Amino acid sequence: MSYANNQGFATEELSQLQKEILSKNPEDVLQFCANYFNNKLQGQRNHLWSQRSKAKDAGIDLFPNVNGFALQSSSSISRSSAAAGGPTAFSNEQGPSFKSPFGTNDPHLTHDDDVKTSGQKQGHGIFKSNFELDHFDQAPPTKEISPEDPTVKASGPQTQSQEQVQNKANLQKIPIAFNANRRTSVSAEALNPAKLKSEDWKPPQNNLSEAEEQDLAKSLQNNFLFKQLDTKSKKTVISALQSKKFKKDDVIIKQGDVGDFFYIIEKGNVDFYVNDSKVNSSSDGSSFGELALMYNAPRAATAIAASDVTLWALDRLTFRRILLEGTFNRRLMYEDFLKDIDILKSLTDLERSKLADALFTEIHKEGDKIVTEGEQGENFYLIESGTCLVSSEKYGEIKKLTKGDYFGELALIKDLPRQATVTALNNVIVATLGKSGFQRLLGPVVDVLRDRDPTKVAQVQDPTA
Repeated sequence: MSYANNQGFATEELSQLQKEILSKNPEDVLQFCANYFNNKLQGQRNHLWSQRSKAKDAGIDLFPNVNGFALQSSSSISRSSAAAGGPTAFSNEQGPSFKSPFGTNDPHLTHDDDVKTSGQKQGHGIFKSNFELDHFDQAPPTKEISPEDPTVKASGPQTQSQEQVQNKANLQKIPIAFNANRRTSVSAEALNPAKLKSEDWKPPQNNLSEAEEQDLAKSLQNNFLFKQLDTKSKKTVISALQSKKFKKDDVIIKQGDVGDFFYIIEKGNVDFYVNDSKVNSSSDGSSFGELALMYNAPRAATAIAASDVTLWALDRLTFRRILLEGTFNRRLMYEDFLKDIDILKSLTDLERSKLADALFTEIHKEGDKIVTEGEQGENFYLIESGTCLVSSEKYGEIKKLTKGDYFGELALIKDLPRQATVTALNNVIVATLGKSGFQRLLGPVVDVLRDRDPTKVAQVQDPTA
C-alpha cells in the first residue's frame, strides 16, 4: 500500500473515530479510542485467522513467528536464569519492539522509527524507555517514594544512591499539575443537541473582513478537526475566533495545565518546550492546542512567544456547540433526504442514521466535472440539489440527473474506472460516501444497485458511473 493510500486510510479512520466520539460522547475518551481500535484490530485478525488454511495451501504463512514465539521466549528466560545462577532473569536478546505511546507526548515533535537500533539511546520525555518484549534494563527500576504520599509508611532510615537522587531531581521537572499516570482519564462537557435549539445562545462574532476570513480558512483547511466541517459550520467557527495578543517571552500555555483554547498564529513566532527543553517552533498560519477543543486534557507542552504575537483563539465550549449543532442539523437533513431515495428505502432507521453521519457535502459550480470518465472511482454520490449531465466519449450526452439521483456506484461495486463523465449544469450540491463507507453501510442495497447496473442493458440507458 502506497504512502498516499495509507494517508487516505488513516484520514478516513480518524474521521470515523471523530464521528463516533461526537455521537456517543464517552466519559473516558482514551478508553473509548482504545476499545474502538482494538475492536477493529480484532475483526481484522479474526478474518486473517479464518484464511490461514487457504493461505497455507497456497504456500503463504500469514503468521510466521507465532508458533515458535512462546518457546523462544521461554528458552531465552531459561538460558538467562541458568547463566545468572539465581532468580529468573529475562534475556536481553532482541525481540519485537513497541514504542511507548507515552514516550513523547508533544504533538509538535518529529517521531523517529519505532524499532530501536543497537546504538540508540533510551527514549526521552516523561517515560524514559520503550516497551520492549523480552527486554529489561540491566538494573531493575527503583520505585520512587514521594514524601508527600500519605499511603507510604516509614520504613526507617536508609541510604540513597546517587542515581536515586538524580531520578528524584528529574521527577521534580515534571509540572506539578501534570498527571503522568498511564490510565489518565479526560472529560468534556456533556451537551444534548436536542436542547441546543431551545437555548438562547449565539456564537460570538468577530466582524472579520472577507480577506481575513479567507486567510483563516486556509489555516484551518488541513486541520483534522476542521477538515470535515460543512461550509456553514466552518464560517461560524471562523466568525467565533477571538484575537489575543502576547508580548515576547509571554507564556501562552503551560505544560500540565488544563487547556480550553485552540490557537492560530496570525503574526509572530511561538516556541514549544517540553520539560524546559525546546522541541519546536511555529510561525504565521500555524495552529496548536487542538486537543483542548475535544476535551480538557493537560497541555503536552509549554508555548512561549518568541516575538510579539497575535493569535486567534477558539474555546472548547463554543467549538463543541457549533460542531454538535451543525452535525445534529446535518443528520436530520440527511435522514429526511435519504428517506426519499428509492434504493435506500429498504434501510432501517438506524442504518439510515449511520449513513447520514458518514456523508459529506460537496458543492460544485456550473461546468465542474464531478467525475471524469476513465478515472479510478473512490466515492459514491447522491444529488441533493441541482442538475448534472451524464456523458461519455462513445455515446455523447446520455441523460440528466436531478435531486435524489445517484451515480458512481459501478466503480465501487465492480472496481471499474469511471464509465462516464458527470458535469454540473448549474450550482450542484452532492452528498458523497467513500469506498469503505459504501461497503460497510450500503450492504443491504448493493444487490439492488447490481440489478440496476446500466452496463447489463443491451441498449445503453444509464452508464452513470
